[in-house]
Amino acid sequence: MADEIRDALELRRTAKEAKRYLLLIRILALITIVLIIIVAIAYAISYFYTKYGSFTVRVDKYDMVQQGLSLSETPDYKVSQAVLNADIVYNMTNISGDDLPPTVDQINGPHNGENFIAYTFYLINSGDDTISYEGDLYIEEVTKGVDEAVRVAVYENGERTLYGKTKKTGGGKESDCDSTFLTATTVMKTSHDGFKSKEKDKFTVVIWLEGNDPECVDEIVGGTIKFGMNFRIVETT
Repeated sequence: MADEIRDALELRRTAKEAKRYLLLIRILALITIVLIIIVAIAYAISYFYTKYGSFTVRVDKYDMVQQGLSLSETPDYKVSQAVLNADIVYNMTNISGDDLPPTVDQINGPHNGENFIAYTFYLINSGDDTISYEGDLYIEEVTKGVDEAVRVAVYENGERTLYGKTKKTGGGKESDCDSTFLTATTVMKTSHDGFKSKEKDKFTVVIWLEGNDPECVDEIVGGTIKFGMNFRIVETT
C-alpha cells in the first residue's frame, strides 16, 4: 500500500514538473518571439533611414558626458541627447526654393513639407565650462546623382545660407545659392569660440531638390540621399 501511495505521489510530482516545464518553454518561446519582433522593428527603422534618406545630428558622446555639450529639439531642454533624427520624406519630388514657407526656421523639431525636409534643433552648453566647438554637415549616402540637384539651407541663429553643389560645367555656384559645397561630400562647416555655459545655438536645416537646377533631370528619379551633422568640442577654457 505504501508503495502505491509513493508511486501516486511521484506521478503527481512528475505531472506538475511536466506542466512547469511546458509553461517555461512557452514563456521562453514568447520572449524569443518578442525579441525577434523588436530586432525586426529596429532593422526596419534602420533600413528605411538608410534607403529613403534622413538627416541625423550627433554630438560626440564623450563631449556630452564630460563637458555637457548636448542637443535638443526645444530650447527649454530637459534631457541631454547625443543624437537627433529628423523625420523621413518619402517620394520627395522637386520644388522651387521660393515655395518654402517663410516661417520654415521658426518651428522647433521636425516640420517637413510634402517635398522638403525641415528640422530645427538646439546645440546647448549644459556644462560649467566655456568651450569652443566645430561642426560639419555632410552627405552620408547618395544614389543616382541626386546630390547634383539638392539644395541645403542652413539657418544659424536665424542667419540663412543656401548651399548647392558646384555647377557640373565647373562654372562655380548655382545662381540661387550663396555658397557651394566645400567638397563633393561636405556641405559646410561651422564653429563657435567662447561658447559659454548654458548658451544655446539654434540651427534649422532645410533640404529639397531644386526644380530649376539644370541637373534636376529624369535620371535622378528614384535616387536617395542621407545627410549627417556632427559637433565636437575643440577647446575648453
